[in-house]
Amino acid sequence: QVRLVESGGGLVQPGGTLTLSCAGSGSIFALYAMGWYRQTPGKQREFVASITSTGETHYGNSAKGRFTISRDNEENTVALQMNSLKPEDTAVYYCNAGELSAAAMGVTPGNWWGQGTQVTVSS
Repeated sequence: QVRLVESGGGLVQPGGTLTLSCAGSGSIFALYAMGWYRQTPGKQREFVASITSTGETHYGNSAKGRFTISRDNEENTVALQMNSLKPEDTAVYYCNAGELSAAAMGVTPGNWWGQGTQVTVSS
């Protein structure tokens, strides 16, 4: 069983920066790829970024060049730094974990999800 808890969401102005964090439970955390998906009402969840325990990363098209994913295996945390935010980045962001490669998580999410954290980009 893996438990994921997100934090760091909120309201930010266009062009601003926000960093999301996800804390994972259990020693098996280090074996899993971690990532972020996001969802807006009426739409499917969209892949944002992922990272393996060895630091391999993969980004969705919406995140490339603006977002950076990182993880701390000692602290069992993964972070998503989001720069140059746009109104279209507004969504609920979900932490995801699974026994996958970073690239595979971009196609099929892992089995475990956090509860989600709201990000609103608005002036």
